[in-house]
Amino acid sequence: MIIVHRLTKAFSRGRSQFVAVDGVSFRVAAGEVYGLLGPNGAGKTTTLRMILGLLSPSGGYAEVDGFRSSDDVDQVKARLGFVSAEAGVYPWLTPREVLLYFADVYGIDPTRAKTELERVADLMNLHEFLDQRCTTLSSGQKQRVNLARALIHDPPAMLLDEPTRGLDVVASKTVFDYIETLRSQGKAVLVSTHRLEQAQRLCDRFGLLHRGRLRHEGTLAELQTATGHENLAEMFLDMLSSRHDETQVSR
Repeated sequence: MIIVHRLTKAFSRGRSQFVAVDGVSFRVAAGEVYGLLGPNGAGKTTTLRMILGLLSPSGGYAEVDGFRSSDDVDQVKARLGFVSAEAGVYPWLTPREVLLYFADVYGIDPTRAKTELERVADLMNLHEFLDQRCTTLSSGQKQRVNLARALIHDPPAMLLDEPTRGLDVVASKTVFDYIETLRSQGKAVLVSTHRLEQAQRLCDRFGLLHRGRLRHEGTLAELQTATGHENLAEMFLDMLSSRHDETQVSR
C-alpha cells in the first residue's frame, strides 16, 4: 500500500550538500502499523514530506496505492490521511464546519459528506461539541477533530507525524484507540515518532532511522535478534553511541 524505494533527499549548503534522507526503503501493507522511528533530525519528517509530495526526492520514489508522489501527487493526496502534532483546525469554525470544508476540498458530494461526517463523528465521539467553535475546545478535543478530518475522505493509507506530542494520558489514549481502529479497517498506517515506548506498544514493524539512513528494520522480535537488546530504547541508545555508519537491516 505504501512503498518507499531508495528514497533520497539532499539539500545544498553553500558549495556542499547535506543528505537528509539517504537511500531509505520500506513497505507498509494494508492493515499494518509501521513505526518510522528516530531522534530529532533523523530524517523522519523529510521522508513523510516526500511521501506526501510536498518535497521532490533527489533519488528513489515513494508510492501510495500504486501512484508515485513525484508523478501523481493529487492521486497520492486523495489516498492519504495526514495527522500531525499541530491540530489542523480553524478556531472560528465549528468541528462540523471544519469537516464539511475538508470533505469539499476532497471533492466529496455534499450528500455523501454529511454521511461521512456522521461516521467520523461517531468514531471520534465528537457529537457533544460538534457545533462549538474550535477555539473553545481543549487540546484533546481539537486532536479528535484533527483525527476525524484525516478520515473524512476514507483514505486507504494514513501518515501520523508525532500524533501524541503535547497530549495528556487521556488524549493520547484516544490516538492509540484511533490507530487500532485504522488497523482493524485494513488501512496502511505509517507512524513517525520518537516516543519509543508508545511505538513499541502500537506498531507491528519498525524502521530505525539515524542520520538519514534506515539502520534496522523488522518486527520487535527481529530487531531483538539483530541488536541483542530487548526494547527499542536500548536499541536506540546503542545506535546513537555507535561510531560506524553502515546500514544494518534485518528482515
